[in-house]
Amino acid sequence: MPESMSFAVSNETLEIGGARFSISRPHSFGLVILGPAAGMGEDYLHEILLAQENRQTFLTLIETEGLVVCQQVRTSEPSYRKVRGKSSYGKLSQAEYYHHDGCSCPTKPRVVEIRLPFQEVDRNVATAIARFPDVIVAMLRALPKRLITDEVAGMQKLFFVSEDDFPPVDSWDQIQGRVTRLVRREMDAESSRAYFREVDKLANAYVLPWQMGESRLMINSHDDLSRTMQHRRAYQKPREANEQNGSLVKRWPAEELE
Repeated sequence: MPESMSFAVSNETLEIGGARFSISRPHSFGLVILGPAAGMGEDYLHEILLAQENRQTFLTLIETEGLVVCQQVRTSEPSYRKVRGKSSYGKLSQAEYYHHDGCSCPTKPRVVEIRLPFQEVDRNVATAIARFPDVIVAMLRALPKRLITDEVAGMQKLFFVSEDDFPPVDSWDQIQGRVTRLVRREMDAESSRAYFREVDKLANAYVLPWQMGESRLMINSHDDLSRTMQHRRAYQKPREANEQNGSLVKRWPAEELE
């Protein structure tokens, strides 16, 4: 593999496309690029990591790590679009439930990038990111006893085992959907949010606070579903009416930048 198509990761640095970046690992999964190195432009995400000669290598790195966070990026790249949908005080938005992006697409996007541009209003709402199988197990474990029907107990039996003994992967979305519908039907908004905070904890989700200029790129679709990530808008405290928060943008870089 030529140098321009390879990457090297140590405990403290990442080298890709001939450029070396300082990194950290503040969570049990994922890699955080701490910002541009000396002499780099502030849009190192596009000028180096997603440059045509390095793009597939960087996408492979995301696939390997599950999550790559790029901090201190300033960009005017036009392909970002606003994250649609808003939460209300009394009702959860669809984005507050764990999901893959592109659920209605014939083929889900390979990678999802969510970004907090530099702006005047801080972002106080977290974005929780976790492995798909860990999310399913956590959703089943966090259910209150009053919601444990025979059907739920049967699903728990399927997933409260070694991951090697999980049911076929083509059933995972359907099983998760059943649990999500149960929570939506039986819990009010703040009880649901408290439930999902417990899911975040049990799933060991990445819920670190957003920094201005930060992009989070996660694997959204993989042939091995156990390697995919899901994400959600995650209120880490009870939601307040008319709460102001910085706005996110997003895109599917594997597809949109071709």
